[in-house]
Amino acid sequence: QVQLVESGGGSVQVGGSLRLSCVASGSINRFNTMAWYRQTPGKQRNSVARITSSGNVNYADSVKGRFTISRDNAKNTIYLQMNSLKPEDTAVYYCAAVPPLGPNYWGQGTQVTVSS
Repeated sequence: QVQLVESGGGSVQVGGSLRLSCVASGSINRFNTMAWYRQTPGKQRNSVARITSSGNVNYADSVKGRFTISRDNAKNTIYLQMNSLKPEDTAVYYCAAVPPLGPNYWGQGTQVTVSS
């Protein structure tokens, strides 16, 4: 079991930046993959960015070049730096720990609102 707590969400204008953080209650070393997802009302939760323990990253096409995911295993924390934000980035952002087997562990989510 692991508990994940996101922070850093908020309201920002178009073109602005935010940095999300996700702190785990235990070591994230046992999770090869950590990820950020986002969800808007009535829509499914979609992957935004993923990072492996070796540092390999993967991004959704819609955020490539604007978002950067990173992880600090010593602090049991992952981050999502979001630049050049657009209104379509407005969503609840969730941190996820992806175990080798079984369902993801999820945080409670943090709201990001981008206004024009």
